Amino acid sequence: MTSSNARLLYDPGNESLRFLPEGPYPCGADRFSWVAIQHGSSASSGSLNIYDLTARKNTSYLLPGRPGFAFVTDRGNFVVGCERSVGIYTPREAVWTPFIDRIDANVTGTIINDGITWDGNLIFGTKDLEFKTKKAGLYLWRRSDRRLFQLRSDQICSNGKCVVPIDDDRILLYDIDSPTRQVVSYEIDLRSGTCGEPRIAIDLHGQSGVPDGMTMTPDGRSLIISLYCPDPAPVGRTLQISLEDGQIEKEWTLEGSPQVTCPQWVSLYGRAALVMTTAVEHMPSSRRRESLNAGSLFIVETDQPWADATFGRLTPVFLE
Repeated sequence: MTSSNARLLYDPGNESLRFLPEGPYPCGADRFSWVAIQHGSSASSGSLNIYDLTARKNTSYLLPGRPGFAFVTDRGNFVVGCERSVGIYTPREAVWTPFIDRIDANVTGTIINDGITWDGNLIFGTKDLEFKTKKAGLYLWRRSDRRLFQLRSDQICSNGKCVVPIDDDRILLYDIDSPTRQVVSYEIDLRSGTCGEPRIAIDLHGQSGVPDGMTMTPDGRSLIISLYCPDPAPVGRTLQISLEDGQIEKEWTLEGSPQVTCPQWVSLYGRAALVMTTAVEHMPSSRRRESLNAGSLFIVETDQPWADATFGRLTPVFLE
């Protein structure tokens, strides 16, 4: 296993944006978006943020609720999962237009959380706000007929997701339901909108912290998982773990920020760079003084050409 330090990229500068950053996502060369899920412990809204790596500038757009994900589309706007709706948000006009409503309509106390795109389809989950009841859903929105399928209804906090194609109609979804501390895989049939039984891919019970966000190495052989550690710790951790044997191959440490929420690849000067978000959420003042970089964004630069990397799972969403 190799270990290296991630570099501090951006400190939001205020507690609202530091509270719960998540979901970095590439939106063109040298730019990425991320969501501030909630602007404080009692806040009922969050924001879409766009960070310009060249200008080192962040632009924030207030959303009409708490977002779980935001993916740029081929039209330059964003597909956003917000509260219990999925819609299109256009930053320039600050216009929000839902096209899926009443997510998790049969239960109370959940909101949309993490998601991923695949060939214009959306796969996303929800979370129980009390973080204890198996009632959160896992969903597929199929682009071809704009139809929503509920794949599961027994998650607690649906988090990191990666997709590997099987054939034209089937994909393998790697999925984290954080309290289980496991990564499981589901075979999803896009034609029928059905989900197979879970198989354990990686067990993280031996690690300090809870698995949160996740992405995949460009070769598809390993998963990259950020650990949200709610206990005192000098650094945060993101691990690269082999899908073949479950061994840890790499570890990136994040100085002064133990609650790491999500890793994702972005394009930086034509190369692939790994951006990681972290959070202040639930951190008492005593720990906050020890974790001076909590709520900041970090980056690891690589020599991997962006054009040569197989980032098919980052396909923009196309809406007719």
